[in-house]
Amino acid sequence: MLRMNIALATTLSLAILLYIFFILYNIRLKPPLLFSSNTTITMNETRDSNLRISLLIGILTRADNYAHRNFLRLLYGIQSSPLAEIDVKFVFCNLTKPEQRVLISLEIMRFNDIIILNCYENMNSGKTYAYFSSLPRILPRRYDYVMKADDDVYLRLVPLAVSLNLLPRVDFYYGFVIPCASMNPFVSYMSGMGFLLSWDLVEWISVSDIPKNDTFGPEDKLVGKWLDVEWKAKNRFSNKPGMYDYPGTNGRCSHDLIPDTVAVHRLKRWDQWVHVLNFFNVTKELKHSKLYSVESN
Repeated sequence: MLRMNIALATTLSLAILLYIFFILYNIRLKPPLLFSSNTTITMNETRDSNLRISLLIGILTRADNYAHRNFLRLLYGIQSSPLAEIDVKFVFCNLTKPEQRVLISLEIMRFNDIIILNCYENMNSGKTYAYFSSLPRILPRRYDYVMKADDDVYLRLVPLAVSLNLLPRVDFYYGFVIPCASMNPFVSYMSGMGFLLSWDLVEWISVSDIPKNDTFGPEDKLVGKWLDVEWKAKNRFSNKPGMYDYPGTNGRCSHDLIPDTVAVHRLKRWDQWVHVLNFFNVTKELKHSKLYSVESN
């Protein structure tokens, strides 16, 4: 009888373990590819996964890009995640034309999703620094994470939130590490397609002389340099293969579209955007109605 009970208990334990493994496999739970300067951080060392993430995504663009801005509003307006509170803002420098002051004022009144920085429009002369350094002063609240993103990248907010769900909220740097072949987030910096920093690093950028005195040059590379000089961002995560350049556009940084995509970069033409949106079937929730037909005749 004792042997039978032991055998039954062993069988039951094995069945439970197999069931747990089956669940984890089917929801594709993966341990984070997270590295620290001292040791690998395990999932047990991260925060409570029941707390919702707060994330600000700042899309750096230009004031005159009205049509593209409205297109991106459509894409991000139909996305949400139960794991995260995500705000998307469009970021550019001071307005310079009379029509901008009228049209962008209307956008702000309607959407309230624009940040205008006190800078002149540029690519490698301090716009990224102006963005991060201004946020602690101008925002009405703090976020767990702040992302800088290009306006030619498609971000999938649910996979992005899932990828962040078990990761640290402090001293944290996340993105697609450059060079393309590198899998080590410390070698050497995150691509400008879309990288994020924890709020404490954003606050550090706003007060430190290190970034303040080093703002001219390839800005995404400079961010990595600032962090390295001060031994910041001990927690880093390179989300490969989930983030990548559009197929065929940038050598080893590109690969085919995959279901677990977080970001696709270098979408310069409408046919590329349409290919990506069709691949992820973004219009699947469109309801049938007698008011319209979007099918080809």
